[in-house]
Amino acid sequence: MAGQPTQRMTFSLWTVCVIAAIGFAFDIYELLMLPLVVAPALQELAGYTRGTPEFARWFGLLFYVPAACGGVFGLLGGYLTDRFGRRRVLTWSILLYAFSAFFAGFSTNLYMLLLLRTTTFIGVCVEFVAAVAWLAELFDDPVRREKVLGYTQAFSSIGGLLVAVVNGLIVRHALDLPAISMPAFLEPVFGSIDAAHQHAAWRYTLMSGLVPAIPLIVIRPFLPESPKWAAKKAAGTLRRPSVAALFSPEFRRTTIITTVMFACSYGVAFGAIQQMPQIVPGINLVRQQVQAAVERAPAEQKKTAPGRVIQEKVANYTKAQETGGLFGRFALALLVAHVASRRALLRMFLVPGLIFLPLVFLGFARGAEHVFVSFDMSWLPGFHHVSVSLLGLGIFVAGFFTVAQFSFWGNYLPKAYPVHLRGTGESFAANIGGRMFGTPFAYVTQVLAATMLGDAPTPAEAAVATAKVAAAVAAALYLANLILSYFLPEQSADQVE
Repeated sequence: MAGQPTQRMTFSLWTVCVIAAIGFAFDIYELLMLPLVVAPALQELAGYTRGTPEFARWFGLLFYVPAACGGVFGLLGGYLTDRFGRRRVLTWSILLYAFSAFFAGFSTNLYMLLLLRTTTFIGVCVEFVAAVAWLAELFDDPVRREKVLGYTQAFSSIGGLLVAVVNGLIVRHALDLPAISMPAFLEPVFGSIDAAHQHAAWRYTLMSGLVPAIPLIVIRPFLPESPKWAAKKAAGTLRRPSVAALFSPEFRRTTIITTVMFACSYGVAFGAIQQMPQIVPGINLVRQQVQAAVERAPAEQKKTAPGRVIQEKVANYTKAQETGGLFGRFALALLVAHVASRRALLRMFLVPGLIFLPLVFLGFARGAEHVFVSFDMSWLPGFHHVSVSLLGLGIFVAGFFTVAQFSFWGNYLPKAYPVHLRGTGESFAANIGGRMFGTPFAYVTQVLAATMLGDAPTPAEAAVATAKVAAAVAAALYLANLILSYFLPEQSADQVE
């Protein structure tokens, strides 16, 4: 506000911003692991292949069950954040998802993988709410608050890009890494990992999720509690949070609209963009490269060669998508302090997204990839021979307009509720709406694609069907969000309590 002294960035404030940025980066890192590893995990643990009913069923279970549990426990986490403080809940949520992801790499059956993915998801759902509430309450200057929320959330896309880079590196160097085997004393309980699969790239990718626990353990002693929450707690004026209060006349419209819109945003991400690993096998250029790799491979590697080629290509498209998302988040962070209307700001991403995303996925359904230019980037870790192509640009654009919406909600929701309801309100929209009802669109897309296929479809046929359904899902959900944006309550610049 005018005349208000500028708040100095102290060591404590920088520390909170750093740990929140790490949390944002790795919660997306943990979530985006699953689209990259689900196909090879289902193939190894159960022999299920793309396009089969069994694959679609377990694909759905691995997305829906963690999302449903994450929504329920995430809502509880929002309540606990309002009840016991932002710092404590954020710390334990990061440790939960980091260690769950690590141990998921030792999975010996689908049920073990499902359980550990569920606890990973629960930690992620709780972390987002605690971090956003914490950051929103650190800064009194509304312009700085908007910028901090915007730029720290941009690290989510860095996390998405990082998991694609790490997965690409692992795919190429898995055979050089130490073998993964179940400790002998646990084998009677969990079983053993077959020797042929002790260098599986999907296992190493899951285990890399342990990384965020390391800086957290070091930085934890320096983290302050939210000053606004702590002051109200000390004064005895902190009211008890309540889910029922979210549906009081004052907040009912905000709660309902943001929950449905958050679900649509997540639905596009998981029902369309995160279907890329299932779509890539249908691209003509990829099919040619798979065939060439099989012909060149030694006899003992001919069965695994197609998987390696496809996983590398998936990692490359994921890098393009997450780079687009990173640019989108930064664009949102630049615009958020300069566009007064929240509705207008959101429509700047919804309108072009409604036009471009269906076209992008219909392009993937055709499978024709046109390379404009290619160049060597092997000097950069995680990259190899990089090609700029039509479909690569398309998925960049899809990431730009879709992922930016998540930063929008991270800026909008803290201003929608007072301190005692902030964590609960954010959690309801993000976890019940986004995680519980949005994430399962990954399953919806797979089921609808399966209905278009006959018995024993080829990977290419399954990929084309998935791309067509993804185009329809993206169009429907973008249109729904555009319509709902006209009912989204506006906000004033200094609306945080």
